[in-house]
Amino acid sequence: MRKFKTEKRLKKIEKVVTARQFSLRVVLENIHDPHNVSAIFRTCDAVGVPKVDLLYTQETFPKISRVSSASSKKWVEQEKYDSTEKCIQQLKKEGFKIYCTTLSENAENFYKLDLTEKVAIVLGNEHLGVSKEISNLSDKDIYIPMRGMIQSLNVSVAAAVILYETQRQRALKGMYEKSELLKNELEEIINNWCNK
Repeated sequence: MRKFKTEKRLKKIEKVVTARQFSLRVVLENIHDPHNVSAIFRTCDAVGVPKVDLLYTQETFPKISRVSSASSKKWVEQEKYDSTEKCIQQLKKEGFKIYCTTLSENAENFYKLDLTEKVAIVLGNEHLGVSKEISNLSDKDIYIPMRGMIQSLNVSVAAAVILYETQRQRALKGMYEKSELLKNELEEIINNWCNK
């Protein structure tokens, strides 16, 4: 049974759920600062990422701040993994291509990629970056082009840059206009959100 305050709120929920990009996933590998994690969740909600995988093999699982995430953790699902292999196996089983953000020599400029495909973007630890293990299991290493002396962005900023380019490409293809889900799947999520 749906519980909502106003028709306006219901319309907003229907619009947001319809625009969710179930073919887009974000994986956070051992990100240390919970404020960075919360900021990434906020960006994920803003561009329609429905789920974030938290892969923590060295760091402890982060506590996501209600303040810096602006309650986005309420609207973005999370899956926890303590095994890189299990995380990647699950993503590949679901049909995702895995793109790791890294400064490796074979990394490709992410602006040149088709981000309208079923992709999972992996972001790594603030100091160590992504692990060699996950890079080896991924389909591509990607990088954000930099013109300054410093060769990397804060991880939450990097996530925003990549996700907003992804949103731009998807919006041009009209991917936010029609749900990727079947009608009954969509209805189930809408009902769930109405009770949040």
